[in-house]
Amino acid sequence: MARGSFWKGYLKLSLVTCPVAMTPAVSESEKIRFHTLNRATGNRVVSHYVDAVSGKPVREEDEAKGYPRGEDDYVLLDDEEIGAVGLESTRTIDIEMFVPADSVGWIWYDRPHYLTPDDEVGEEAYCVIRDAMAATGTVGISRLVLYRRERAVMLEPRDKGIVLWTLRYGDEVRDPADYFDAIGADKPDKKMMGLIGELIRERIRDWSADMAGDPVQARLLDLIAAKKKGRKRPPKAEPAPEAPPDNVINIMDALRRSIAAEGKPAKKR
Repeated sequence: MARGSFWKGYLKLSLVTCPVAMTPAVSESEKIRFHTLNRATGNRVVSHYVDAVSGKPVREEDEAKGYPRGEDDYVLLDDEEIGAVGLESTRTIDIEMFVPADSVGWIWYDRPHYLTPDDEVGEEAYCVIRDAMAATGTVGISRLVLYRRERAVMLEPRDKGIVLWTLRYGDEVRDPADYFDAIGADKPDKKMMGLIGELIRERIRDWSADMAGDPVQARLLDLIAAKKKGRKRPPKAEPAPEAPPDNVINIMDALRRSIAAEGKPAKKR
């Protein structure tokens, strides 16, 4: 049984169905958020829409969505009209097709979610679908209404579970050829490749979640804790002076210098 799930429904493949629960795989609940206050009173500030021309407040019932078709000219749409063109918000992930797992490029991946069986009876069907995808090297493709929009989703077997990825829309992904095709196709010099390889091997480390830490968040928490206790704001740390570039033009020379520098004891930052 999943804890803290935000969506519950069914996973369906032909006549095989099982209840499932879904939870976002990432969370921003620990992220520091601030309220905007009136410094003079200490009260929170609220926002209102105002008419851009008259400057008068707009009542909520008078708000409408508009698509620009010309200067100061819009096509007006209400919420009912927008909702009518969407997919009916079903609670079934009906797997329509399977594709090779390596055929979906990373750039299409949007948000990951953990998909888990929602009762012990349906767990067997869930595991059969998961293991069959893993055995055939495929991922499932379906469509679902999530975050108020219909979107394609991909179901990927991962360890004992299934990760459901929402996929980006086709018009969101830019063609990499527009950016990479102009880059030279000549293979680098073998000696340079050897030196770069040596430089890389010197810097190989085991991955750790600490590598993706947020130092600004940590300093903000320290600042908030100090202010709670009535202490003064800590002095701003002076950035360490950067060494000026040595204007090395020869790449081989730069690589040799880099490798020599890697062998020296690291300076404290």
